Amino acid sequence: MPNRFHSSRLLDGDSRAPARAMLRACGLSDEDLSRPLIGIANTWTEIGPCNLHLRRLAERVKEGVRAAGGTPLEFNTIAVSDGISMGTDGMKASLVSREVIADSIELVARGHLLDGLVSLVGCDKTIPAGAMALARLNLPGLVLYGGSIAPGRFDGRDVTIQDVFEAVGARTAGRLSADALHELEVRACPGAGACGGQFTANTMATVCEFLGLSPMGTAGVPATDLKKDEVARACGALVMELVAEDLRPRQLLTPGAFENAIAAVATTGGSTNAVLHLPAIAHEAGLSLDIDAFDRISRRVPLFADLKPGGRFVAHDLYRAGGTRLVASRLLAAGVLHGDERTVSGRSIAQEAAGAVETPGQQVVRPAHAPLAAEGGLAILRGNLAPEGCVVKIAGKRVRQFRGPARVFDGEEAAFDAVTAGRVRPGDVVVIRYEGPRGGPGMREMLAVTAALVGAGLGESVALLTDGRFSGATHGLMAGHVSPEAALGGPIAVVQDGDSIVFDVDGRTLFVELSEAELGSRLTGWRAPTPRVTSGVLAKYARLVSSAARGAVTH
Repeated sequence: MPNRFHSSRLLDGDSRAPARAMLRACGLSDEDLSRPLIGIANTWTEIGPCNLHLRRLAERVKEGVRAAGGTPLEFNTIAVSDGISMGTDGMKASLVSREVIADSIELVARGHLLDGLVSLVGCDKTIPAGAMALARLNLPGLVLYGGSIAPGRFDGRDVTIQDVFEAVGARTAGRLSADALHELEVRACPGAGACGGQFTANTMATVCEFLGLSPMGTAGVPATDLKKDEVARACGALVMELVAEDLRPRQLLTPGAFENAIAAVATTGGSTNAVLHLPAIAHEAGLSLDIDAFDRISRRVPLFADLKPGGRFVAHDLYRAGGTRLVASRLLAAGVLHGDERTVSGRSIAQEAAGAVETPGQQVVRPAHAPLAAEGGLAILRGNLAPEGCVVKIAGKRVRQFRGPARVFDGEEAAFDAVTAGRVRPGDVVVIRYEGPRGGPGMREMLAVTAALVGAGLGESVALLTDGRFSGATHGLMAGHVSPEAALGGPIAVVQDGDSIVFDVDGRTLFVELSEAELGSRLTGWRAPTPRVTSGVLAKYARLVSSAARGAVTH
């Protein structure tokens, strides 16, 4: 029987009779109370497809735990759907929810002295939050991702939610009919599961496998595939092995593991949100992860996976092609993966990669000798507009340099209205500020704006920068996480309409063509605006949150 490292203090001895009495009221028997207590942290919600099916998976996890000699105790926490809240004030809750989810999992696990933990996750913020909670608690446990949604079919092609956002811009520009937009809306999301491209959910699910917190190959199994039930049962059994071995997350979360995770993001053209979430997970594990590591690693990691939004394929296609094991094998062949890093399966990353089965003729993951590009999908830019850095997704980008006049907006809504009204022209640089972690507050994603630009046919002729964030579905020349943010007096706060802004991706710079004296004079005259929110959780978050360059963690 695996040891009850923590729950013995909760349940053993005469003095603990009241606790046992209350747990008996929940249906537990003497035998149940003698076994390790395993928390199933479920992020189920019926507001959004990403986590809609997690109740079913939780039952399968519990079956696996019981069969392996444990007592599963399921509890729920929150989730905020980015895709649904996008483009509204509701999106301000999204990044904040990451902290609330991690905090709530921690509190339940600490409050009930659990012996092990399975974080059952599905959408963009629940995945890093589940990993952050494991790292913080350092309990034996793992992350189980609910899986990706199937692609929809429209006009003879596979579509995702990205296509719907871009269709809004096309409709506004008169390039799509109302009937076509409605048909796409109806067809794009056919059922449960997280957004289908290598957007934030699938990026962070991949990250968890390369960090070693999720068994490799489990994340890729689609949400509605019956094999997902088998995966869930196996994860329930596996957590019991972790408890028996006392294998804890911080033993897996080494500097090498984080470099592997960054390499996985870079080679799959993954979401820029990884530049927020990986430093936050590292912070919880007691490590420091500088954002410059993303640039350093991405420069030497080839782009192997041809995935949306910059490529052609979705998560289901990657699964059928050979999955993350195939990706790992390519990275090993390129000499850019630490193969000896251990995972929750007990096997190393190299051992997991050795089990890759490549589907003959697949086109999703390019051959080792012929990557899509010599470098990965992310770049960190610095300059007088971003002294602490900003992030650009470069996977699939043809435009590497851009100079244009600034079109400045103090908030997302004003920018969206300008795009949809046709007031943004080819050659402009759209600047959206006061949307950072503190200024938003909450650092909203800008998919509504960026997709509208693409839908209006401006994706290659307009650049954008913001102290907010981008959805994993964003593409085009877009710089996010500009730090310091405007609300803290960063240089982005004093950019004016017409100022000339220069992107140089190859040179890794982003600057406004102003003299040092002029920029300094403007900053001296800047005054912080009145906070947009003065009470409640958003105000609390604004007081506690750090810079995006440090993962927007709370202190």
